[in-house]
Amino acid sequence: MGKILTMKRTLVTFLLAAWLLPLAALAGDPAFNGRWRLDPARSTALDGWHKMDLVIALDGTKVALTYDMLWIKSRVVATNTADTARPVEQKNFFRVEQRHMAVYPAKGGVTRLTAEWLDRGRTLRTEAFTPVEVSQGDVVMRVTSEYRVGETGDILTLIELHSTRNRPLVYVFTKVPAEAAKN
Repeated sequence: MGKILTMKRTLVTFLLAAWLLPLAALAGDPAFNGRWRLDPARSTALDGWHKMDLVIALDGTKVALTYDMLWIKSRVVATNTADTARPVEQKNFFRVEQRHMAVYPAKGGVTRLTAEWLDRGRTLRTEAFTPVEVSQGDVVMRVTSEYRVGETGDILTLIELHSTRNRPLVYVFTKVPAEAAKN
């Protein structure tokens, strides 16, 4: 009788874990939320940008990625919103490198963006198919990005791979404390 009870408990535990594990993959780690400041010494050269913050806001399956960047006195604030439940189409999709690479969004272009959580919500992978203007005309560039929050929750690494480049762009951010982010 004791053996049967133990087997039933094990089975229930297994089934519960099998049910909850996929649900955990639908949600990102809450450590993603907040303002992250670029560490230029540990990142790919930005050339034209002097300062860059990334503000991440999780809301259910939606993830808002707001770039707050400064170049001398010019400030650029742009938000891309992804949804881990379904692809989205977005006008005015923002790419960090577009200014110093001189590869600009195609006029009237719409970007198709997909997103998914990996590593139990510790990594957000996005893939954007974005129309851009090049000297030969308009083409679609694929940008695959992984946003990885560190084990301690205070470091965020963004790795971007572009279909037009052989080498990835790597940005390392540190978490800005909530009270400092308000200033």
